[in-house]
Amino acid sequence: MHEWALAEAVAVAAAEVAEQEGIASAHSLEVHVGELQQIDLEAFEFGLRLICQETERLTEVVPRLVIDPARLACRRCGHQWLLADSLTALSEDEREAVHFLPEAAHAYLGCPACSSPDFETVAGRGVSIAGISA
Repeated sequence: MHEWALAEAVAVAAAEVAEQEGIASAHSLEVHVGELQQIDLEAFEFGLRLICQETERLTEVVPRLVIDPARLACRRCGHQWLLADSLTALSEDEREAVHFLPEAAHAYLGCPACSSPDFETVAGRGVSIAGISA
């Protein structure tokens, strides 16, 4: 399961950060998940909780997940916008295509300011540890 492997990687990284920062027993862990990461958040959080319970320095941790919205930037005019705002104009099939393959967005979307399909994702990808504390 993709979510389990991701949860394990986050727990390992969090334990390393806790050790580096001299935290003997962490109680909070904030993890940012990009909207385009396309993971089952429930499964990820469940796996993260279980793995943390078995990981030194993290046995008492309560993970907090924060979703980072996907923000796009037009390479032509520089305009930035949220992917979620553009998805409302798409059909259900088109939204599903973008969900499963975010790069497909270029086939369905254009910059709201200049209509160019030449844009990049500037936020909302990946998973990162935003904070850990005792």
